[in-house]
Amino acid sequence: MKRYVYLVILLISAGFAANAKVTLPSILTDNMVLQQKEKVNLWGKAAPNTKLTITTSWDNQKYSLQTGNEGNFEGTVNTPSYGGPYSISFDDGEVLTLKNVLIGEVWICSGQSNMQFAMREIGNQAEQEINAANFPNIRVLRLSMAASNVPMTEPKLDGGGWAVCSPQSIRDFSAVGYFFGRDLNQKLNVPIGLIESSWGGTISEAWTSGNTLKKFSEFQQVVKQMQSDNRTPDQILSDYTQAQKDWFTKVQSADAGFYDNKAVWAASDFNDVNWKNIELPGFWELSVLPSFDGVVWMRKKINIGSDFSPNDVVIHLEQIDDNDIVWFNGVEVGRTEGWNTNRTYKIPAKLIKNGENVITIRAFDTGGNGGVHGNAGGLKLVNSSDSIIQLGGTWKYRTAVNFAELPTPQLQNGPNRPTVLYNAMINPLTKVKLKGVIWYQGESNASRADQYRTIFPALIKDWRTQFNNPDLYFLYVQLANFMQRKNAPGDSEWAELRDAQLQTLKVPNTGMALAIDIGEAGDIHPKNKLDVGKRLALAALAKAYGQASIAYSGPIYKSFVKTGKEIVISFDHVNEGLKTRDGSPVKGFTIAGKDQKFRNATAVIKGNQVVVSAAEISEPVALRYAWADNPDCNLVNGAGLPASPFRTDNWKGITFGKK
Repeated sequence: MKRYVYLVILLISAGFAANAKVTLPSILTDNMVLQQKEKVNLWGKAAPNTKLTITTSWDNQKYSLQTGNEGNFEGTVNTPSYGGPYSISFDDGEVLTLKNVLIGEVWICSGQSNMQFAMREIGNQAEQEINAANFPNIRVLRLSMAASNVPMTEPKLDGGGWAVCSPQSIRDFSAVGYFFGRDLNQKLNVPIGLIESSWGGTISEAWTSGNTLKKFSEFQQVVKQMQSDNRTPDQILSDYTQAQKDWFTKVQSADAGFYDNKAVWAASDFNDVNWKNIELPGFWELSVLPSFDGVVWMRKKINIGSDFSPNDVVIHLEQIDDNDIVWFNGVEVGRTEGWNTNRTYKIPAKLIKNGENVITIRAFDTGGNGGVHGNAGGLKLVNSSDSIIQLGGTWKYRTAVNFAELPTPQLQNGPNRPTVLYNAMINPLTKVKLKGVIWYQGESNASRADQYRTIFPALIKDWRTQFNNPDLYFLYVQLANFMQRKNAPGDSEWAELRDAQLQTLKVPNTGMALAIDIGEAGDIHPKNKLDVGKRLALAALAKAYGQASIAYSGPIYKSFVKTGKEIVISFDHVNEGLKTRDGSPVKGFTIAGKDQKFRNATAVIKGNQVVVSAAEISEPVALRYAWADNPDCNLVNGAGLPASPFRTDNWKGITFGKK
């Protein structure tokens, strides 16, 4: 009897232990950094309706919690000033301990490709910098790229959790983020936690919550549709696959070239006298069918003499955009999917006859330029004797299906849709206590730069709301110089985007790292991420860490006065005086009169001001500096930091009204 009771007790204990296991979210792991001097959130799951004790080693404080009916728990613990390593234990009958935890400063590194740009990509210095990246008091966490129509609570991670900064962990990490964190660690002597959440080529509204975007009329409808779509990514893919199958069936049914599942328009005796002419090779959207996406049939009659051997005949059609089916005298001889594949089909000898023969192409184009492209000599019949019949020239064509009337299904899982990156890559982080955010983005919004003047500040306010931190520091990089340099003044989307970023400095607790001098004309991803990270760190030291006397910004336009033919510009952040980067005369200023036409101007530094004029303009009205994609400009302050591009006018730019 005693043995039986003992076995029952063991079984009960084993069952309790099996149900008592604490599980934590993927972002709470060994090696993590917690924000110092904060009430930090800790959460997870255990057995339902169970008492749980959290113990923090830095003060041996015990926090008692009770799990709910679903087993969820959440509580806060008080963190001290920076230090560590520490441990955190979770005990619900079985102890789970997080080890090697540091207390310090936590920053999110977010944006598009220039934030995602990894240490291994920075050029000649990559291996040297990576091999030297042994900083045990810097910790990194990297989110995988993910998109979701609905807010997620658990992020997808690269690498399985927090990692100590080492050559192995930093190789694929954000170069801007690493250099920023390294500078802070060295200058503050405080542990630094860096969370990278970035995705190249993405728009700012993808990183903004639906509740904020619904305040903008241009986003209201699409956000409403997305918020009502609560499908998982797997469900979305499955639905898209089925929608494609259904759509192809509809296209086939709508295609008059088929009747009773037979290609009647490919028949050798089909009468195409009423069809129109098209020259091949060539794109129909550049000639006879502007903006047409859909199905087009093309036919050509050729004469084959008795001297052309029918043996081993091959038809070469270069590339057809996007997909095709080809018939010879009414018999299918080949089909291909994909626009970038050369078409080479064998023609059976029995199909070839002396006299008139007919070649038929059914081209299926879902977007972009449709048609047959390549060299004229590439369209041909070739036999075993290397005899050639050229096929380039005039063909007959007829449209069969217009996709404007039968739209193609769209896979609703890409990153450039409102809210989807916020949902998957920011919302899961909102319980984390932060010091701030560094942000490098804007390239993908340049064509809508005027709109960026409102949606970028809205993103900042949104994140502060979501992280429950109205004072969250938000530091960002102004777009670097890029593209071909032009000598004459002109309009520029990138200049307008930089101006929108400059105006965002009006938002409290923001800072901007200038990069107008360290870009590359031929590369949208300049490799000098070291200086970008350093300049962000300078902004953090000045803004977030109280080092107000530090030179952290280049000259920022303050005001101007007109004195006759001259305009005198005053700046903030002159830091012991203005100068040029290379000692040469000031470059980059333009002036306009009432006609609003800008002309290159002469600029002279006088103390902490710049005096600008142009011989052709007797009554100047407005002035701009570095207003181009890749401006030739050289004004810096005493600390050597470049002046921000700016304008004194408020005239409508080329992106005005674009949404």
